[in-house]
Amino acid sequence: MHLLTFASDNGPRLGVVDHEGGIVDVAARDPDPAFSSMQALIEAGPEKLDLLRGVVAASGPSLPVDAIQWLPPLPQPTQMRDFIVFEEHMRMAGWNGARLREQWGAPPAPSEPPPVPPVWYEQPIYYKCNRFGMSAHLDQVKWPSYSRVIDYELEIACIIGTGGCDIKVEDAPKHIFGYTILNDLTARDAQFREMQGPLGPAKGKDFDGANVLGPVVVTADAIDPAALRMRAYVNDDLWSDGSSATMHWSFAQMIAHVSQSETLYPGEIFGSGTVGGGCGLELGRFLKHGDIITLEVDGIGRLTTAIDAPHVPQGVRL
Repeated sequence: MHLLTFASDNGPRLGVVDHEGGIVDVAARDPDPAFSSMQALIEAGPEKLDLLRGVVAASGPSLPVDAIQWLPPLPQPTQMRDFIVFEEHMRMAGWNGARLREQWGAPPAPSEPPPVPPVWYEQPIYYKCNRFGMSAHLDQVKWPSYSRVIDYELEIACIIGTGGCDIKVEDAPKHIFGYTILNDLTARDAQFREMQGPLGPAKGKDFDGANVLGPVVVTADAIDPAALRMRAYVNDDLWSDGSSATMHWSFAQMIAHVSQSETLYPGEIFGSGTVGGGCGLELGRFLKHGDIITLEVDGIGRLTTAIDAPHVPQGVRL
């Protein structure tokens, strides 16, 4: 199933895309509390998900997709982590970051990408995101005033359905509720400044609307995340083209790693990190005011975001 959250006069509503492409307002057909929100459905477990299939199949009116206002599928996740599991991105992003810093007076970058740190091959690496900084399909994100270097990051994300602690790799897929697209918007100038600390990113990632999620959540039974084509378009121009098949760490391995002596809860989000070639930093060019970014992942859909940055009339280039 393809699930979503949309706005109504009564607040956020859980929706399902039906076979004709319309949107089923689930609570309007069945007032079960489990159908009051995406989080409630996740927490209710597999039995309610099976019941939902019957609700969607029942006759009744649906809404045209162009009549709804999209919200993030999970407007406020329980927790949110973002990983870096694509080797090409790991290898190229830091090097191009050093080239970018040259423009601000930093020492010259190496002549070629440096080796990937050994620890990256030893365990999944991640940071915790601002779970309040969410935006949705077709939103316009106001770029922070302190940044002039605008970037997108093309990712997929899994959503935890069943919580647990010390989850084994072989059991981890049973803990996944579904998958969605994540555009991890990044203020590169702020990110590179603060990470000289060194510590994980802060204001480079933490601003209103920085985590663009959606448009839908595809339930885990309806998609195989192992080899999905991933593309990014800027103003309809193809910038990035990659595949989830190039992930070095699987979502199951991420879950097993994080859950060591730590309980995971329903509604947590795990981002994959950027697919190789899936951001402007790797391409040597960045976004500007008015740009429209659309991320496309086979089997999930297209996630579109507009950039509102009148203080950045031209994008930076390496």
